[in-house]
Amino acid sequence: MKRRQFITLLGGAVVARPLAARAQQPAMPVIGLINGRSPNGSEAVAAAFRKGLSESGYVEGQNVTVEYHWLEGQYSRLPALMDDLVRRHVAVIATPGSTPASLAAKAATATIPIVFGVPQDPVQLGLVASLARPGANATGVNFFLSEVVAKRLRLLHDLVPKAVRVAVLINPANASTAETALRDVQEAAPAIGLQIQIINATTIGKIDAAFASFERERPDALLVAPDSFFTSRRGQFATLAARDRIPAAYPEIQYVAAGGLMSYGTDPMDDYYQVGIYAGKILKRREARRPPSRAAD
Repeated sequence: MKRRQFITLLGGAVVARPLAARAQQPAMPVIGLINGRSPNGSEAVAAAFRKGLSESGYVEGQNVTVEYHWLEGQYSRLPALMDDLVRRHVAVIATPGSTPASLAAKAATATIPIVFGVPQDPVQLGLVASLARPGANATGVNFFLSEVVAKRLRLLHDLVPKAVRVAVLINPANASTAETALRDVQEAAPAIGLQIQIINATTIGKIDAAFASFERERPDALLVAPDSFFTSRRGQFATLAARDRIPAAYPEIQYVAAGGLMSYGTDPMDDYYQVGIYAGKILKRREARRPPSRAAD
């Protein structure tokens, strides 16, 4: 072999070896995060999720990829979205603050780990077998948002003691959460001496329409039911309630930060943070089970 040819081949081997070694490195795991919110205004909760992830040593863009799917209240997108995530075998499906997404994930896969954050009992929802032993492929947190709907109604009555008629705004597209909120309000209202008027809203335009109806029917107060899409429209709620001079009670503190009158409920930041912690732990276990990679010869 001529000397020039030998140097060329040797140089090719030196370059090709690290390329082959890199090719054997596993790709970054992908987490699909799904919620009914809008992307605008969701920066803080996304940061809380990333903070939880970081506790297990996972940093977005460095050793994990997070795909954010903000549904903007379009829950009908869930089946196709879940089919795509399952087809691509993502490492974890995270559904903080979203019962519809949690149920859709559970229906879509029995193998991909699911980390949920739901405002109802996850056992009653069918997400887990028990709180102590979840079993199957789903785990997560229950932040008891629905359980305090009746308490929120009582606080609203304390704030507006002369109120008789209270409008309750729910999102029927978020069926499970809406049904729970509706049941709790209807059970609590008679004991307080309140009459309940149920109003549905599923889009930005229908929220506007709901407030427009108040001019005709004029309720004494407004109770907004838990819903992640509603939370993403908190500025709209605060503006309309102030314009129409209607006292309103909300499920999360973010409404008050946007100018709303009163809230009573858990902090959604903690929900996203805790889901991030669980997701990171799952990735850690997944990494520990993976056989060590071998560099190419």
